[in-house]
Amino acid sequence: MWRIVKTAALAVLALVTLFVVYEVFTFPHVSELQTKNPETTSMIEQRAKEARDAGREPRRVQQWVPLERISVNLQRAVLAGEDTNFTTHHGFDYEAIQRAWDEAQKESEKEAKQEGEQDESGWIPQMPSFKRGASTISQQLAKNLYLSSERTFARKAKEAAITYFLERSLSKCRILEIYLNVIEWGDGVYGAEAAAQTYFHKHAADLSPAEAAYLSAMIPSPLNVFNPQKNQRRVQRRQRVILRGMPFVKLPAC
Repeated sequence: MWRIVKTAALAVLALVTLFVVYEVFTFPHVSELQTKNPETTSMIEQRAKEARDAGREPRRVQQWVPLERISVNLQRAVLAGEDTNFTTHHGFDYEAIQRAWDEAQKESEKEAKQEGEQDESGWIPQMPSFKRGASTISQQLAKNLYLSSERTFARKAKEAAITYFLERSLSKCRILEIYLNVIEWGDGVYGAEAAAQTYFHKHAADLSPAEAAYLSAMIPSPLNVFNPQKNQRRVQRRQRVILRGMPFVKLPAC
């Protein structure tokens, strides 16, 4: 019996060791991003695969521009919409996570009440899903650059590790610059310059506050929930909220 237990323990240890070695050797070298722009991202490759699977030719419109050629209005709008504490946190905004938890808790209690889920102790809420406000720009960039969209503990753990090294290796300005050049802004539209040209026929450097807020409003779901062709009013509502918050956002010192 002891021999069987020992053999099983050694097998588990070997598997864990192999997993750790694999993760170490496949872990992205984020320090290269200090001077090198990413040629592609996990998100871009995922969208290309989805297009090919659907029998379509993948579309990619993207033009890299340095941060100084991206309107300060857009920088402010993106921070107002996605990560208001960007300049002060170190990759993880715990206050935002708590707010997201509280909001999701209230939403789940409301849903439970509407569905009649009540017991002797009160309403029975479902577990919150952190629909918004919990991921920083650094976390979003880690996922966008290197990871899949699957929701697993292993993926979240790797996202946290990559976020840590992004913050450790790159300046806030560089993180923001990469983020604004790779995020999705529509079907095959990636980065601020492509978005500005697509929606407003102008350079990213020339975006007005209202235009910048409009683009920022799309970021959470540009293909579906905040796709202006599908939900124009929803995009406009979020645009107005972002516009109100823009004057109070602190930009990183570059």
